[in-house]
Amino acid sequence: MAFDYKKEYKEFYLPKNKPALVTVPAMHFIAVRGKGDPNEEGGDYKQSISLLYGIAFTIKMSKMGDHRIEGYFDYVVPPLEGLWWQEGIVGVDYARKEDFQWISMIRLPEFVTKEEFTWAVTEASKKKNTDFSKVEFLTYDEGLCVQCMHIGPYDDEPATIEAMDTFALEQEFSLDMDGIRRHHEIYLSDVRKCKPQNLKTVIRHPVRKAE
Repeated sequence: MAFDYKKEYKEFYLPKNKPALVTVPAMHFIAVRGKGDPNEEGGDYKQSISLLYGIAFTIKMSKMGDHRIEGYFDYVVPPLEGLWWQEGIVGVDYARKEDFQWISMIRLPEFVTKEEFTWAVTEASKKKNTDFSKVEFLTYDEGLCVQCMHIGPYDDEPATIEAMDTFALEQEFSLDMDGIRRHHEIYLSDVRKCKPQNLKTVIRHPVRKAE
C-alpha cells in the first residue's frame, strides 16, 4: 500500500477544527515563488501549480522508467501547500489579493535529494517540453506553530485566524512571522470538485513565547 503522509502524520495534516500548538520539523519541498491574485485565470499562481505537479509526478512515476532513486518507496503525492504574505502586513489581508506574494509547494519524500530533484526537473523538461526553471528545491524548518482546520470558503478564513490568535494569546504566545516563517495553508480538498462550504484547509501560523 502506498505511503500516505496525510494518514501517517495526522498531527500535521488532519488537525481538529479548533486551534492547537504543533512543532513542525524541517521538510523538503518542490516550490515555486510568485505574486499576484491566485484566482486570476491564466495567472502565475495557477501556472505554478501545473509546474509543481509536473515535477511531483515525474518523481512518483520514476519507478516505471529506467531511473532508479535510492530508497524509493511508493507513496501518495502530498497535498498542495502555500506560504502567503504581503509587504508591510503581519499576516494577510484578504481584500488585497492582488498584493499577495506566495510560495506554492508540495512536500517531497525523504529519499529525494537535491541531485534527484535536479534529475526530475531535467526529465520533466524533456518529456513535457515545458520550462521548469522556476521550480526549486526548498527546505522549510517551520518550528513551533498554532494550527487549525478551517472548513469553508477561503474568504472565511479570517474568523478561524482570529480564533487562532486568541488561543495563542491565552497560551502566552505571540505571532512570529519573521520574513521566513509565513502564513501557511495546506489544501486538503480539490477546489474543482468540492463545494466551497466543504473545503478543508489547514491554517498554520508560527509563534514564539511572548516576552
